[in-house]
Amino acid sequence: MTAAEPLQTATRPPATAPQAGRVDAGEPDPRRRLIFAIVSLGLFMASVDATIVATALRPIGEELHSTINWTGWTVTIYQLGQIIAMPLAGKISDQFGRKKVYLLSAALFTGTSLACGLSTSIYMLVALRAVQALGGGALMPSASGIVADHFGRDRDKALAMFTSIFPIGGIVGPVFGGVITQNWSWRGIFFINVPIGIVLVLLGLRFIPKGIRRPAASIDLRGVLLLALALLLGMFAITSLGSSNVTPWDPRFYAPLLAAVGFGVAFVRHSQRHPAPFIPPRLLWGKGFLTMNVINVLWGTTVLGFAALIPLYAQNRYHIQIASAGTLLSARAIGMICVAALSAMMLRRIGYRLPMIVGFTAVGIGLVMLAVRVPTGFPPYLWLAGWSLLTGLGMGISAPATNNASLQLAPDQVAQISGLRGMFRQSGGIFAVSVTTALLARSDNPGLTQAYALLVEAGIILLLIAMVFVVPDHRGRW
Repeated sequence: MTAAEPLQTATRPPATAPQAGRVDAGEPDPRRRLIFAIVSLGLFMASVDATIVATALRPIGEELHSTINWTGWTVTIYQLGQIIAMPLAGKISDQFGRKKVYLLSAALFTGTSLACGLSTSIYMLVALRAVQALGGGALMPSASGIVADHFGRDRDKALAMFTSIFPIGGIVGPVFGGVITQNWSWRGIFFINVPIGIVLVLLGLRFIPKGIRRPAASIDLRGVLLLALALLLGMFAITSLGSSNVTPWDPRFYAPLLAAVGFGVAFVRHSQRHPAPFIPPRLLWGKGFLTMNVINVLWGTTVLGFAALIPLYAQNRYHIQIASAGTLLSARAIGMICVAALSAMMLRRIGYRLPMIVGFTAVGIGLVMLAVRVPTGFPPYLWLAGWSLLTGLGMGISAPATNNASLQLAPDQVAQISGLRGMFRQSGGIFAVSVTTALLARSDNPGLTQAYALLVEAGIILLLIAMVFVVPDHRGRW
């Protein structure tokens, strides 16, 4: 999730008899608030990490002697790890228990955060970020499952409260990241996760009840491997273009690209034939899912691509200091907080399409204005902060509708769909960051290059708006 995986509610399930490990929805129980607070702490930790690294790309590259196209892997490899972890965690948390998966994920995230801060080369850091992402990516699906298990008929309200967690992390992360990096070291942005993670694991062990285990099924490891190889090789192909001596006709580019396509085709064919695939074909291109999956990919290219690189844009084009550049993401998060909860509450009245259209339009306008040269005499920071705020407002308006448009297609599979939705958004973010950083590595004017990239992202928003009209608009039915 990254900054782009914060908001969701869920279809209300039918009332059922109480089961072992679950709090009945009709019985008031103080444990619910405590459980929610603990899982929220984990999501907060993950949300901080989704934005905090974006403030330190330049210092990381300088200290570890890496070019921007390879430094960018600290962002994209994290997104790739989350892509694999999210849908996988949704499935295994159903089988082996939400609590166990949640706490193991938190422990893995915490340990690798410490290791990332001790990295001595860009290659070591990238490898550790991949492992860290497996822990961070598994937090959201398992947390959603814990809430669904213990809140019963009120789970839609509890899940809607996740609305505020990621934007708050989006405010705190860039501010802390900028201050820590400017006044201490980029390594501190990883060390900050360690005390939070230790507290989280101890609280979870003590207070989260054991959940329900679903019937066990085999894990499709071959499907996981095929998808991971397709995405990894695609990233490598795009990144290689950032080297000045590599052209589109160079085997170093087209060989991994062709291999990525081959693994992608193999993954699709495997999913069609496997009795229990990693991603069920119905959730890939079934009725309603194909449209929402494409929307989530395109949304990820604009939201996650923008989120990861806007501090770098402020530094490259306007020479704004690291600490101030990081707070531009905080401005976006503030915009989300201002409207997200209200938008979620209004969905039953207004449906999905209207908030998606309004929100996407606001984001598109914000991206265009960010790309425009700051008017003479106007402070660059205020100009960027103002339009970043508008993009946040647009995200806050559209995100609850976009999330529920997926969940309402199969309300009995909340954890898995939550993971798949994140997977598609992270895929879009990987593509956007990989392409942009490759272009920056070859550019003589990185700031202007990023401005053009923002205009391309605004064009993608137009395509998103057109697609909204085929989204099922189940007003009043979730």
